[in-house]
Amino acid sequence: MIAIVDYGMGNLRSVKKAFENIGFSTNVTRNADEILNSDGLVLPGVGAFGDCMKNLEEYNLVKPIKNFIKNGKPFLGICLGLQLLFEESEESQGITGLGILKGNVVRFPRSSDEKLKIPHMGWNQVKVQKELSILKGIPQGSWFYFVHSYFPKPEDKSVGALKTHYGIEFTSAVQKENIFACQFHPEKSSTLGLRILENFALTCGERISA
Repeated sequence: MIAIVDYGMGNLRSVKKAFENIGFSTNVTRNADEILNSDGLVLPGVGAFGDCMKNLEEYNLVKPIKNFIKNGKPFLGICLGLQLLFEESEESQGITGLGILKGNVVRFPRSSDEKLKIPHMGWNQVKVQKELSILKGIPQGSWFYFVHSYFPKPEDKSVGALKTHYGIEFTSAVQKENIFACQFHPEKSSTLGLRILENFALTCGERISA
């Protein structure tokens, strides 16, 4: 079973429905044992970095998430669920992130191009940096749906899996060992977004239901 972390914020129903649409069942939970015993874990996110970390701590979810990842089972972070993996964010000064990946999260710089609005919202292309099972069937230059004002700056550049250009080139997905996390929303990204969710589910050992 794939668990989706419920910390009182985020696009939980959209993510759950997306998995259901491609034939996979999920469990939306904040129960530590259910998280640790799941075959795969999804950390979605919508909202502010500091508020999300506060909720994760309030619901005692930080340790189960870290232990799940430490156990080596497949983990998927979505949007803020990517940013929370890092040590800190300019969005919430003084708030410590999960610190699973070294680096920080920064705001898009101001641009002289009036077309480049912040937040970065809408469809944009990705440049594939790594060949990964979760990216099987994702062609170079594929389009995904973004909604964000901040992006990660990994200390270790080798974790970058996808890059995207929006005024500047930024890391739009990371991968390290059993971790894959993307800045865009696969659950809102049509066929290719669902392909990523399917690839993740299959990595967890899940099978499409009849």
